[in-house]
Amino acid sequence: MTAQTATLPPLKLFLAAPRGFCAGVDRAIKIVEMALEKWGAPVYVRHEIVHNKFVVDALRAKGAVFVEELDDCPPDRPVVFSAHGVPKAVPAEAARREMIAIDATCPLVTKVHNEAARHFENGVQLIMIGHAGHPETVGTIGQLPDGEVLLVETVADVAGLRVRDEARLAFITQTTLSVDDTAEIAAALLQRFPAILAPAHEDICYATTNRQMAVKAVAPRIDALLVIGAPNSSNSKRLVEVGKAAGCTYSQLIQRAADIDWRALAGIGSVGITAGASAPEVLVNEVIDAFRARFDTTVELVETAVETVEFKVPRILREPA
Repeated sequence: MTAQTATLPPLKLFLAAPRGFCAGVDRAIKIVEMALEKWGAPVYVRHEIVHNKFVVDALRAKGAVFVEELDDCPPDRPVVFSAHGVPKAVPAEAARREMIAIDATCPLVTKVHNEAARHFENGVQLIMIGHAGHPETVGTIGQLPDGEVLLVETVADVAGLRVRDEARLAFITQTTLSVDDTAEIAAALLQRFPAILAPAHEDICYATTNRQMAVKAVAPRIDALLVIGAPNSSNSKRLVEVGKAAGCTYSQLIQRAADIDWRALAGIGSVGITAGASAPEVLVNEVIDAFRARFDTTVELVETAVETVEFKVPRILREPA
């Protein structure tokens, strides 16, 4: 022990794994970088490619231009659709304008889109469990005509649903929800509509589920939980909620080390650290370094799963210019 660490209070950091980037986020960032390499700057991106300011700023510095609507993009430059997915009308308009459009929608979100389309073709009305206004929810509901997808956010919303035919219903979910909360809403749907069709395979993505399981494993062992992620990141906010529900009452969302409330952590002995699926590992290391500067820190990895998923980038980026 050095003279410096002898004067620092001891602290144990529990590092949750899996954490941080998922395969869909990795792919989306790679798509923007490859588009810049292929066509040069600027490349336009409709909506934040992923919900993380650090990532968006880094891509902006390389020549990406982030816009909210397709109308903000010139027709002679490539446009990338974000990992959250877009309503069907957006790629249709890009095609009408003869734009080079690259779809960075996460394949697991596309799976939900395809699921919704199959039900629609079979004359089944959809109920979506999700958060109003979230880009993924907007994109999924926008795959079908108005009225074909009804949104519920809570168990209470289920009671107020007015459906076309109780015998021809199915439900889908946003991919970044709390596993436990979604199970409660699904149970309420099944209780009210016994004939409703559930997803053949879980809509909540593997990465969301894995990160929540890791937090559940860490939560009973810590005095505080810090979740590194953006305030508009659904999966990051769910990790905070999961931490609190699993027994860690001080669970906070931070964007990076500068956001840590050190006064609130005074006198504690253990802290858990995780990161949402859009947060890069460099921000995790920044937080660990901040703790090491203030505490005699030991780090323990708590790993509940190993992720090996990879997604290919679209063919247009694999072909020569």
